[in-house]
Amino acid sequence: MNMALNDGLEIPEEDRMRADMYNFLAAVLARPADGTMLKQLSQLEGDESPLGSAIGSLARVAKVCKPKTVESEFNNLFIGLGRGELLPYASYYLTGFLNEKPLAKLRQDMAARGMQRAPNIFEPEDNIASLMEMMAGMITGKFGTVVSLGGQKTFFNRHIGPWAPHFFSDLEGAKNSVLYASVGSVGREFMDIEREAFRLLGSS
Repeated sequence: MNMALNDGLEIPEEDRMRADMYNFLAAVLARPADGTMLKQLSQLEGDESPLGSAIGSLARVAKVCKPKTVESEFNNLFIGLGRGELLPYASYYLTGFLNEKPLAKLRQDMAARGMQRAPNIFEPEDNIASLMEMMAGMITGKFGTVVSLGGQKTFFNRHIGPWAPHFFSDLEGAKNSVLYASVGSVGREFMDIEREAFRLLGSS
């Protein structure tokens, strides 16, 4: 099954599923999961693959989580008093500081691809949730055109691959992680799949 776009292009089912996973990670990392999202998470079904197993574990954890507890967990992880346990930004992971060269390079690439930060968003653009949303948009043509696999690979290798797997591993093992430990497992497995797929693309 293909999903038709307004410009007449079609997205293969495999790429639609990739975009769905990026959008899922963007949504669950952008804000604390509320009751509706927790219900959706609890209904996810995995399989015997490493990613499927991680998804199944996330569903089981979501079933016993309460919105208020998840909000507290999210705040402790990403906000905190002054700062959370983790700083989910490319600049921090790559340089040890916020708002450094990785963010400037991302903004250049965003401008070249017709992407811009929404006016009601004040987070730096190299936040993990924003980068997941950008990847989904490039796959589906949200920013005006469907970006080729080669273009996706370039963006991934510049802005996501060098640090996101490390971030998701940190999220798995974070002191304050419960629900988000399972989110970290899903993200890490998906990053491994994407990184290997892009590697094979370059050698084909």
